[in-house]
Amino acid sequence: MRDFRIVTDSCSDLGKDIRSAYDIDYVKMNIVTDGQSKPASLDWDLYSPRELYDTMRGGKRITTTQVPPEEFVTYFGDCAEKGVDVLYIGCASALSGSVNTGTVVARSIMEKNPGMTIVCLDSLASSLGEGAIVVRAAQLKAEGKSLSEVAAWVEENRLCCQQFCTVDTLDYLARAGRIKASKAFFGNLFGVKPIIVSDVKGNNLATGKAKGRANALQQIVSSLKEILIDSESQTIYIVHGDCEADAEKLRELVRAQIPCKDIYINYIGPIIGASVGPGAVAVFGFGKKVEAGA
Repeated sequence: MRDFRIVTDSCSDLGKDIRSAYDIDYVKMNIVTDGQSKPASLDWDLYSPRELYDTMRGGKRITTTQVPPEEFVTYFGDCAEKGVDVLYIGCASALSGSVNTGTVVARSIMEKNPGMTIVCLDSLASSLGEGAIVVRAAQLKAEGKSLSEVAAWVEENRLCCQQFCTVDTLDYLARAGRIKASKAFFGNLFGVKPIIVSDVKGNNLATGKAKGRANALQQIVSSLKEILIDSESQTIYIVHGDCEADAEKLRELVRAQIPCKDIYINYIGPIIGASVGPGAVAVFGFGKKVEAGA
């Protein structure tokens, strides 16, 4: 059985610690500020989270790009030279064209390298929802599963990873075109915090609201608890947009209410951060399949 690499992208929000632990690679998207493009590094080696989010707090808009074709050409080409196959698990195609671009490049690389396999899969998720799926895929690879077996698991279970998120304002999501039904919820009224889930295609969907930050955090934990299956064996994933105190509060709520194996916290990376803005916080876990938007 040929060896294969598992690769994701900048939308996965997986830190260097967990990528190294599970031997996960990623291809970079880009952020654009004041006409200048920079790689969307999950290691924050070009700018800090505070710098990114303070730029947004200051009123500047940050736009994003999908993974450039040349990034895929370089990565897939390097794997071809090393004689290894590739499983790319990317951001929901409803939010990014990266999976489609990767598929086109993969076809070209495989034509030039007969016998090589590159599979590009839509995670139907983003942020640590995508990341959690990638980590599980890496665990299955470590257990000896083949590329086709891991890919089959992803396709069967990707909608089992659910997202519950709250943001300070819907403005960033609306501006980036990343939210549905936003006009139905008064998320920008003083003290009212929207609750956002990911639908069956990976779109962000505002499904509720809570009065105040504390109630919003409790509501997303309660919502997660309702859908989880076998929580005791799981890692629960938390991300935040430069609001570490809220992420820690969310961890406390999870610990108190959901028995789980571990809790992983990370910053919302540059790509997702540009859409949700500072103050966003989300929690992810595996359970019942997503039904929103079906």
